[in-house]
Amino acid sequence: MFGGGTPAALADRFAKLVELHGGDMAAAKALGQQRALLAAVGQLQPATLNQVAAHVKRGAPAISRAIDVLVRAGLVDRQPDPDNRRRLALTLTEEGRQAVQSPPVADASLEGRLARLAHSELRALERGFEILERLPR
Repeated sequence: MFGGGTPAALADRFAKLVELHGGDMAAAKALGQQRALLAAVGQLQPATLNQVAAHVKRGAPAISRAIDVLVRAGLVDRQPDPDNRRRLALTLTEEGRQAVQSPPVADASLEGRLARLAHSELRALERGFEILERLPR
């Protein structure tokens, strides 16, 4: 066996690496979606929920839940629309504007860390992924 690793040892090592380096992927994706929502509210304000949902191409129920999180975090303000009591007007708070204007933190993400690797190292990883993708299911 190459390097003395058994399939079981390699599988365990791979699982630990995914947990160590891939654990931030869900959080990074959520932050990216949050930034997209904040940007949409900022561009459309005073925005309605349906306008924001259409802008980010997602369903209104999912956007409603995400906006609730942003309101609780103090990033978005939700007030009744003075022209239509059944509709809510969404605007960014000062903290929300700052969050949109600040550059995204990418260095801590897996993508940011991979970007610091040498081309030869990226190619080696790519070759490893190609091998893993060929494994029978």
